[in-house]
Amino acid sequence: MNRHRVARNRRIISISSVASLFCLLLLSGSIVSAQDVADKIVATVSIATNTQVITYSDLVWQVALQPNAPAGATSSQRLNAALQLVIDQRLILQDAERLPGINPTEKEVQDELARLVSLFPSQADFQDRVNRVGLTSEQIREIIRQRVEINKYLDFRFRSFTVVSPAEVANYYNQAYVTRFKRQHPGVIVPSLDQVQGEIEKMLTETKIASDTQQFLETARDQAQVTVLNPV
Repeated sequence: MNRHRVARNRRIISISSVASLFCLLLLSGSIVSAQDVADKIVATVSIATNTQVITYSDLVWQVALQPNAPAGATSSQRLNAALQLVIDQRLILQDAERLPGINPTEKEVQDELARLVSLFPSQADFQDRVNRVGLTSEQIREIIRQRVEINKYLDFRFRSFTVVSPAEVANYYNQAYVTRFKRQHPGVIVPSLDQVQGEIEKMLTETKIASDTQQFLETARDQAQVTVLNPV
């Protein structure tokens, strides 16, 4: 099989940001219906003896579950962006399988599903979207379960061990925050370090997690065999 190094349009991975990275698939002005899609294997992701298949339906379904995606890019761009994201998800999930303690509970899955539905204008809009791409309730639940498992794995692997020191917070405040605040709010008194310490610490934490996740995914891709069988 030909080995393809997929273009790295990197993404910050947390479950909320994972969701925000899906692009809305518009083909001929609307999401293609399930009846119009001839399903096919698009790619495979292999680590050692574990090979997972990615189908065209996987891309359509994942993309359709994004409520607020832009409509500017072409359909092939959206599909390819979804393909890169699904590849990353599969790499994370294959690693996550080694940690059985992070299996999502039923409540966690239901809570995440409710959160996703709330992002749509109404439950009827959500139902119309999933009906148009042929998603069953069981398939939706499995997609949500995987998202929750990814989030729990990333929390365990990266967030639990990410530490931001007071010195890092102070350095960012002095070297970046103050300058940016003065530029954006001329004539306004700059908040003290004590006032914005929590905000800066949270931002630096998320930046570190994103960087660590990025490095993990690059290493995982190097160690895996990603084969694109049918470019989208």
